[in-house]
This record gives sequence, structure tokens and C-alpha cells, in this order.
Amino acid sequence: MPADFNRIALLTQRRHSLILGALALVLFILGNHQEAAIGFDSRFVMFANEMMRHGPGFFPTTYGQPYADYSATSTVLTWLLSLPLGKVTSLTAWLPTAFASATLVTLMYRLIAPQSSTWALVSVALLLLSMTFVTETRAVSLDQMLAAVSFSAFYLAYSHEHFGAPRRYFLLLALLVLGFAIRGPIGLVIPTGIVCSFYLLNGQWRRLITFGLQALVLLVLCIGTLLMLAWISGGEDFVHEVIRMQVTGRMDGTEGASSVLYYFTSSMGNYALAYPLAIAVLVAILVAGRKQSGPALQLVKYCVAAALVVMIGLSIPQAKKARYLLPMMPMVAIIAAYPFQVMQGRVFGVLRGFIQGIFLLLPGLLIAGLLVARSRFGEQLPALNGTFMVLAVLQLLAVGLLFKAQWRMAGLAACAVLALWSSYIMVYEPAERSLYDTRAFTQKTMQLIDQAPAPLVLHGMGKDAKAIKFMVNVNRDLLPLFTQSPAELSALPAPVWIVMDRKDYEALQGSELGNIAPALSGRFDKNDYVLLHMR
Repeated sequence: MPADFNRIALLTQRRHSLILGALALVLFILGNHQEAAIGFDSRFVMFANEMMRHGPGFFPTTYGQPYADYSATSTVLTWLLSLPLGKVTSLTAWLPTAFASATLVTLMYRLIAPQSSTWALVSVALLLLSMTFVTETRAVSLDQMLAAVSFSAFYLAYSHEHFGAPRRYFLLLALLVLGFAIRGPIGLVIPTGIVCSFYLLNGQWRRLITFGLQALVLLVLCIGTLLMLAWISGGEDFVHEVIRMQVTGRMDGTEGASSVLYYFTSSMGNYALAYPLAIAVLVAILVAGRKQSGPALQLVKYCVAAALVVMIGLSIPQAKKARYLLPMMPMVAIIAAYPFQVMQGRVFGVLRGFIQGIFLLLPGLLIAGLLVARSRFGEQLPALNGTFMVLAVLQLLAVGLLFKAQWRMAGLAACAVLALWSSYIMVYEPAERSLYDTRAFTQKTMQLIDQAPAPLVLHGMGKDAKAIKFMVNVNRDLLPLFTQSPAELSALPAPVWIVMDRKDYEALQGSELGNIAPALSGRFDKNDYVLLHMR
């Protein structure tokens, strides 16, 4: 009977995890269909646009040439999702990331719910309240996809040992290959380190060594395959470019460098509330000492080890960005929510009260924040009346839930999550897309060029930077010319169209080119740009 009861309970928890994951997926894609690509998304949307025109390949392309920094895995996913529509939209571009984030939510609940559904729900809420998680979920994020792969590997290892699930060893190795396909060498190394940390804490030395060696063999095979595909795609020079961009450039700092402690310090803000709360929880556990024990604490230890493997491992390369650390986020959220599993101890009680207080007050705090933002940046913000109404309803609902003990914790967490995400979707995203829009200027530029066809020159716009934000809005193949200096501009044969920053145009005043009146002026990626027609 107990075995049957446990099996029924496990099936119920799995059903709840799927429902929670489906609801999360709806939230992640809400209001997203025809949004213009901005920022880092522009690169991946351009990859997908070119794949729509030319078909899939081993590497994505820009300007018809293979791009060395990524394999084509995520672009192929976007391409497949876009085929039924006949074009790439923000929804088809973001959907793989949204699925990855929903997978994280599903597996987090399924991992923790057997011990405490409250702990599981608060863990999910703290995950969804991290702004880095929010911004990466509503974007094209290979690091979020890697986070899903890494946590899936962690879940497989844990569920075999603690839930009696099948070992699924080949699925574990398949996840490593998938991680490599998505993120290159680091995509295999991170989940390997996480799983090895689990085996290490369990004292499973034989399994640790076996899995580590198998992962090493897979890494060598995957790198060899990657370099072979690079040679097929672009020859020897492209092979060297792949090695530089995916390995050596990250290690030696040529792609940007930060201090060794960058992740340990910057995460206080980038991964709040979960990261600072997790540190407080670990301090509380150390203070409690041997008073704490059991499988829940053991899970916390597994999460600490996995998070440290990610943080320390990623601190070795010189190139560091906040989003790289996403694979440790689920573990940190689980640790931060641990006080809802431990009912004894004054410090844990204080932490529970603090978290509940944040959940309760967050809608009101967001209303206050938006009022301040409207007084300072009113012209740059969309209409806020609808957002204020949503937040006010959520705040009243949260206060009402204080008197419903059965629904209190889950309800407060849901209100907090909905408050943050509604504010982000209804206010932050529209303001950001308006401020950094590149679609309007590009489309007007192309209309003028179509009326008087001539070569297009992008002046002072890096081929892999600003120019990408222009080209992502061009719905056909186009090979622009690139110039950086006034001398290069002067050498251009007429007729030609030239796009440049207004500051660069003003610096040309007095020259022949500076005397040409702009055919178009407008905002482009937060700056003033002009289009000149040199006849």
C-alpha cells in the first residue's frame, strides 16, 4: 500500500509539474509575435532570416558567410518553427528559449515537490523573479538553453539515486552532446561538471571516473566533428576562426575580460533575489550546524556543489557575462527557498518572513517604482494606466490571501511573479523596443534605395555590431560596403547611398560629402542617423 501511495503521489506531482510548466510557457511567450529584433537578438534573427532564404547549414551565416562563434543548432530550431509561417518572427525566434525556461520550471518542481510542494513553488517563484532569467527568457538565449540541458542532467542523476528512476545513462550522454551542439565546448563541460559534483558528494568514485572519461571522449569527438564541419563550411581559415571565437578568444580575454571574482560579486544584483538569499540560507545552515540533517539538506548540498562548479569553472576564462551563469540559477533558487522546508530555527523563520514580505509587497513596490519612472522618463514610457490596474488588482489579491492559510504561500508567490512579469511585458519591453528600434529607419532607407537603386555603404557601423541591427530588417540578400574613415568615403564612386551616425555626418561639414543634405534622418538604436545619397 505505501508503495502504491508513493507511486500515485509521484504521478500526481509529475502532472502538477507539467501543468506548471505549461502555464509558465504561456507567460513566457505572452504578447510576443511581431516584435522588432533589437540588441543581441538581432544577430540570431539575421541568422534565421538567411537560413530561410538559403536553407540550413552547419553554421549560421551573416552576409552569406558562415559565422564562427556558434553552431547552427539554435538557428535550425528557429528555422523549423518559422517554416509554417514563411518568415521569422519574434515568437519563432524566442520559442526555443521559452521551451528551455519552461523545462527548468517543470523539472525544478518535479525535483523538489516529493519533499515539499511549498519549497518547490517558492523555488520556482524565486527563479522567475530573477531579472536575468526574465530578460533571457524573453530573448534568444543559448545560455538559457544550456541551463535547461545542465539542470536536466542534474535531475537525471538525482532522480536515479533518490526516486528509483531508471539510470538513463545514454540520455545523460545525449544531453552532453546536445549541450555541445547548442553552446560549443562549454556546453558539454558545464553539465559534465554538475553531474560529476553529484557523484563526488555521493562518494561514487567509480561512476565519477567512468562518466568523466566518457565525457572527455565525447568532448574530443564533438570538437573533432565541429572542426571537420568548419572545414567543410569555410576551409582552413574558418577552422582557425572557430577555434579563436569558441575557445581561445574566451580564455585569453580577447573577447573581453573581467576579474576572477566577477561572478561572485555581480550576482548579488544580476541574480537577486535568489543569490543573496541563498548566501543568507547557507550562513543559517552553518549556524544551525548538526541540528539540520535529512534528504532536504542533502539536496541543498548537491545544489551548492553544482552552483560552485559552474561559478568557479566559468571564472577561469577571461570573458565573463552575467548570462553565462544561468546554469547555476536553478540551484541557487532551490537553496534560497530552503527555509520553507525547515520549520525549526529562528533564522529560518526570519528568512521565511522576509521572502513572504517581498512577495506580498512586490506589486505595490512596482507601482511606486513606475510612478517615479513616469515622473522622470514619462515621454519614453508607454501608457501606464493598464499596468497600474493590473498591479493594483494583484496587490489587493495578495493582501486577501493573507487570510487564506491554505493558499497563502502559493498565492503570494504567484502574485509577485505576475506583478514582475506584467510590468516587464507591458512597460519595460515596449519602452526598450521604442528606444532601441532599428526597423523604422531601415525600412524607410530601403524604400528610398529601391526608388533609386545604388550600392549601400554603412559607415562607422561594425560589420558584426551596428550593421547587424540594420541588416536584420532587410528582407532580401544585400552585401553593403563598409567604411570607417572620411578618406574611404571620399574614394567611393557615385552614385551610392550612405548610412551614418549624425555625429559623423556633422564632422564632415565643409567637405563635399558634408554639404549633401540628408535624404532621411531618424532614430536608430538610440542614436540619430542619416541617409545620404551621393549622386
